[in-house]
Formats: sequence, structure tokens, C-alpha cells
Amino acid sequence: MLAVRNLRKDFATIRAVDDVSFDIGRGEIFGLLGPNGAGKTTAIRIVLNILEADGGTITYDGRPFSGALRNQIGYLPEERGLYRKSKLLDTILYLAEIRGMKRAKARDEALRWLRRFDLLTYQERKVEELSKGNQQKIQFITSIIHDPVLVVLDEPFSGLDPVNQILFQEALRELKQAGKAIIFSTHQMDQAEKLSDTLCLINKGKVVLGGTVRDVKRRYGSNSLHVEFQGDGSFMKSLAGVRRAMIYENAAELDLAPDARIQDILKAMIGKVEIRKFELLEPSLQSIFIETVGIPAGGTMLQGAA
Repeated sequence: MLAVRNLRKDFATIRAVDDVSFDIGRGEIFGLLGPNGAGKTTAIRIVLNILEADGGTITYDGRPFSGALRNQIGYLPEERGLYRKSKLLDTILYLAEIRGMKRAKARDEALRWLRRFDLLTYQERKVEELSKGNQQKIQFITSIIHDPVLVVLDEPFSGLDPVNQILFQEALRELKQAGKAIIFSTHQMDQAEKLSDTLCLINKGKVVLGGTVRDVKRRYGSNSLHVEFQGDGSFMKSLAGVRRAMIYENAAELDLAPDARIQDILKAMIGKVEIRKFELLEPSLQSIFIETVGIPAGGTMLQGAA
């Protein structure tokens, strides 16, 4: 469906996007991942013809972008782009009609989505009266109401509580089943891991990792230990055989050296914390992300013994 080749974009002395390539097919959720400032939003804006590339090509089913394709694309930007003084239903209908929908059809679809997102009783309220999360729901509705072929979502879970994150996940899976090609940009690795079929990790404008989620995890091996515990787990960072440790309040993910002995690690933990779960498994995208990109100063990842 979408083929991006050797994309490049410069701003003054900064190369925001540097030789980025990826493909997205119909019925696929593609995770465009990276830390803040990595170049994700710039790449998306070039794909949508909002910004002009300084190099590279973008094709849609083998054709370059054209005005005829515009209404086949749905876009949820990272920034809020709604008319704050307008009523919810009026806003949705206005944007749907701009996309070429007949008003009666747009109204039926708008009411269906408002009902699904528990906003039906809010339809006459102004956008500015909504919470950040509910505004995000309206932006999502306006991005997909016209039944686009390509759906581009830039940080779609911003401002959503866990319940509404699940609602969004279900909606994205339905779009996938309907054959939509979906670009899903985020720096939230847990969401990317749940939703993405394939992914591309960008850092400082460059692609540093790509492929299916399964292939990426296989590439990084399965020598990762997940521990759930009660107590102070900070000592785990210095255990023999632990190369890197991500330690949370009551859980830890330990990246092990190839010659690490699981029995020795377990023995070293007994008596120091109450172990509730101890499991060798594939590394999470979160740990792969940090290993590939690193962590900023002041971060919470604890480095283990080499």
C-alpha cells in the first residue's frame, strides 16, 4: 500500500529524517517508534504531503501522492486541532463533510462512534468543555469517520486513561480487520508491543531497528528474566550474570549475559525479597528500545554487571 524509500528532511543545520525507508500493507498496523524528537512526526508529515521531503520517494500502490488520495487518508495529529468553541457533533459533521461525506451518512456514523466512546450525551457540548482524553476521542472519530484506506495516528493514546486505551486498542484492531493500513506513531513501547505487526524504530532521524515484532524480539534473543517481587530489589543490578536491569516498584526485567546461571541468580534473590514470579522470556520492546537508543540522564534504568 505505502512504500517509503530513502526519505530525507533537513531543517537549517539539523537533519530531522535521514535515509528512512519502510513499507506498510493493507490490514497491517505499523509501529513508527522512537524517543521524543527522533523524527517520527516529521516523517509522518512528509508522508501526508504536509511537508516536502528533501530526498527520497513515497508511493501509494505504486503512485505518488495526489489530491485524489487525500480523502483516502485519515490523520490524527499529536497536537489538538479541534475548534474549541464548536459543539462536538457539529465539529465531527463539519470535518466529515470536508472529507466528502454526505451529511446524513456522517451523522449516522458520528452518533455510532459517540455512543461507542460513551460521549453521546455530550454531543451538544463545546469541545473546550471536554477533558483531554475525551478531546482525543473526538479527534480519533474525525480521523476515521470517512472510512479512509490509510490511517495515520500520531501518539493516539495521549491523555487516555487505561479504560479508554483499551477502547482505542479495540478500535484499531477492527480497522486492521477491515483492511486498513495503519501507521501508529508512539514512544510508548507497551502499546506498540500490543498492537504492532511490524515496526520501525527511529533515533536521531535514522532507522536503527525494523521488522516484525517477532523477528525483532528473536534478534535480541530470549535471555531476559522477568521477576515480580515484594521488597527492595535494587540489589539485582549488581548480581553476577546481569548485564542490565530495569527495576520497578515490585517488578524487574533483567537482561542476562549468555553464560548467566539462572539457578545462581534465583539463589541470590532468596531471602532478600519475596519472589512472586520468576520467568525467563523474550525481552520486551521497552528493554530493546533502551538497549538500542539508550536512556537519558536522570532515567530510571539501573545498569547491571557486565
